[in-house]
Amino acid sequence: MTVWKTSMRNFFAHKGRMALSAVAVLLSVAFVCGTLVFTDTMNTTFDKLFAATSADVTVSPKKAKVDDIPENGKPESLPASVIARIEKADGVKKAEGGVSSSAVTVVDSHNENMGSETGAPTIAGNWTQNDLRSMEITSGHAPRGPTEVMVDADTADKHHLEIGDELRTIAATGDIKGKITGIVAFKVTNPGAAIVYLDTATAQRQLLGSPDVFSHVSVTAGPGVSDLQLKQNVAKALDGSAAYKLQTQKEAADADKDSMGSFLDVMKYAMLGFAGIAFLVGIFLIVNTFSMLVAQRTREIGLMRAIGSSREQVNRSVLLEAVLLGIVGSILGVGAGVGLAVGLMKVMGAIGMELSTGDLTLSWTTPVVGLALGIIVTVLAAYIPARRAGKVSPMAALRDAGTPADAKSGWIRAGIGLVVTGAGFAALWWTTQVDKASDGSAFLGLGVVLSLIGFIIIGPLLAGVVVRALSAVLLRFFGPVGRLAERNALRNPRRTGATGAALMIGLALVACLSVVGSSMVASATDELDKSVGADFIVQSANGQLIVPQAAEALAAAPGIDHLTHYKVLSASLTGPDGKKKDEHVTAADPTYQQDVRREVLSGDLAKAYGEDAMSVGSDYAEAHHIEVGDTITVAFKSGGRAKLKVAAITSDDTSLDQGAMYMSIATAQRHVSADEMPQNMMMFAKAKDGEEKAAYAALKSAIVKYPQYKVQNQADFKQDLKDQIGQLLNVVYGLLALAIIVAVLGVVNTLALSVVERTREIGLMRAIGLSRRQLRRMIRLESVVIALFGALLGLGLGMGWGTSAQKLLALEGLGVLEIPWPTIITVFVASAFVGLFAALVPAFRAGRMNVLNAIATDG
Repeated sequence: MTVWKTSMRNFFAHKGRMALSAVAVLLSVAFVCGTLVFTDTMNTTFDKLFAATSADVTVSPKKAKVDDIPENGKPESLPASVIARIEKADGVKKAEGGVSSSAVTVVDSHNENMGSETGAPTIAGNWTQNDLRSMEITSGHAPRGPTEVMVDADTADKHHLEIGDELRTIAATGDIKGKITGIVAFKVTNPGAAIVYLDTATAQRQLLGSPDVFSHVSVTAGPGVSDLQLKQNVAKALDGSAAYKLQTQKEAADADKDSMGSFLDVMKYAMLGFAGIAFLVGIFLIVNTFSMLVAQRTREIGLMRAIGSSREQVNRSVLLEAVLLGIVGSILGVGAGVGLAVGLMKVMGAIGMELSTGDLTLSWTTPVVGLALGIIVTVLAAYIPARRAGKVSPMAALRDAGTPADAKSGWIRAGIGLVVTGAGFAALWWTTQVDKASDGSAFLGLGVVLSLIGFIIIGPLLAGVVVRALSAVLLRFFGPVGRLAERNALRNPRRTGATGAALMIGLALVACLSVVGSSMVASATDELDKSVGADFIVQSANGQLIVPQAAEALAAAPGIDHLTHYKVLSASLTGPDGKKKDEHVTAADPTYQQDVRREVLSGDLAKAYGEDAMSVGSDYAEAHHIEVGDTITVAFKSGGRAKLKVAAITSDDTSLDQGAMYMSIATAQRHVSADEMPQNMMMFAKAKDGEEKAAYAALKSAIVKYPQYKVQNQADFKQDLKDQIGQLLNVVYGLLALAIIVAVLGVVNTLALSVVERTREIGLMRAIGLSRRQLRRMIRLESVVIALFGALLGLGLGMGWGTSAQKLLALEGLGVLEIPWPTIITVFVASAFVGLFAALVPAFRAGRMNVLNAIATDG
């Protein structure tokens, strides 16, 4: 019989036993392929959008950046007179000025924000002929005056807007009210941005602050003129002015794409990382499956060897079974991955990011990667069992089924595992001894990897200890059935260790992230209690700066002792050492010292708010050898330049305002024009004694017209922080759920194969009086112990990782370690229910066995 025929016969003879392993491969491949299809589709969507919205050549201010939020609320602009110069260039068919600003908020007549909740921008601008490249007016008409607006169809549908409804656009220069006169639809997919069009004059005046400027000029090429040639001609017409940036359609689209690239890459590689974890867990399932199948076929393999099969042929036979498993699981996984991608698109659509299935992108690399990963991982996982099968001697045909344990290899494995584990814990300990977080990150990563590998290697050794301890606590109450369950779990420590390790990986990550998240919240809360003196904090939920009219409304609120303005300016600093560095400088009112207390290492912080003075953080001071009394040259982004005296050095051992450099708003105003002065990033307020509740209500009432901002007292701020971290952790837990599902499949598969392996034994126990109910209970208890074994290792390991990670966070000002015991205990208890669930089918099948047939089973 050929190796191929043998492999095919065995594969289909045990197809039921292979099914769960195939599901593990399927899920892992589906996660990888789904991620690739989803991110490729997002790339396609944005590529089409950016290509459609870009003119043949776009002329914009040199300082303008695609993802730049203007500090003063008004985008960079160029004079309208530049259009006439551009129109004179050869090959220009049309040049038109465009206005576009994302520093706006649009609300309806009910004061509800029309913007996206997913982080997509709200954009206001003027309607131009260039917009017809990507959009078409489906009803009504474009704005013709200052009281008319046009809105995109997606936003109109989402918020039930119709022609005649009133919208208010909130910008730095004031509120713009207008009635909807038109609805415009995208010809390509709009991922979720809210678009509002104004007439050109209103857009110039209200969004840019001047009737004689534009944010960009869209240039259309004449017949037969390439974009590159047009760009050269326009550059020549502008005398090669360095004040302008010229981009062809492709260059502009690429720049837009680059601005999105980092976000898409982070999403892609994070999801692939979780897919890798699922693959790692799946490896244990496959190893266990083939190990048990090889053990159960020992006599059969011995007979094959006796009639002339070589070790290599037996080895290849098992590996061919793995290849078949990998192919089946991977093909199904690729198909499931496409379905998963469509599901993700629907989920994103439900939360506001629209992705059309018409843009679904399945590149040839996706199925190739999925198939290659699935097959390679499956074959690698089956390699050790295949080698073990090849070592079966012909004499095994005369023995009972099952391969004898190799005591020598077990001790070698334990020794190697202890060394690796020790090295891992040493690296984790060293993580806690470094002075800089950047120095400890490498040790933390090494410690996590080595300790995980070490625990996997010494799993059989730990199984003997931990399972006995768990059994002593949990199984003694179940009498003989409990003792049988314990002995079954300990019968093959290597198998129990591998099954528990699969569950351990996912739960270790859950525990680690829970510790880190809880510690971050506790540290920030502690820092707030110690450092924040303000009663109230006003800020936007999505990073919008506070427009002047909202700041004025807050200033007029009654019951306020003081209101602090807090602005952040981009600048280039040159210290006494002559080295330049781009930094952000905070300009605030002197009352900010009361709102956020900072530890002063030297100097007087109050003097930093004096004329032409500033403070610096300790890290910057140390890096540039700065002392109190030194002078720093500050070149503001807006063009102003100042020489400021260092009046104080503040400690950067904090999580609030770490690295912040302070100056007074009065100092900033002396060197930055009023037109260029940034809006407030946030504001702080202190209530008059005894009027806290009234002041809180007054501040909320003051900005009721501006729903993009929220007033929070310290309790609100803490809860908001806790909710944000909680939401992030929930997303991570959701992604880790796949790995845990695969681990549960591993427990199910291990028990199912174990029941088959013990068929005769089960028949004999039933014959001497063990009831079906007792048999099922025995298998359920065995499953619970294995699940709790994996949970105990995972949670313990994860808490060790999380504690080490928190020591690094402490160097960044997050100094409180908090173990989330409710979460840890809940996960541990839930693991017992996971074990019960995993045992349902194996226990049911064992209970249905015919006693006589089971006793008559060979091996």
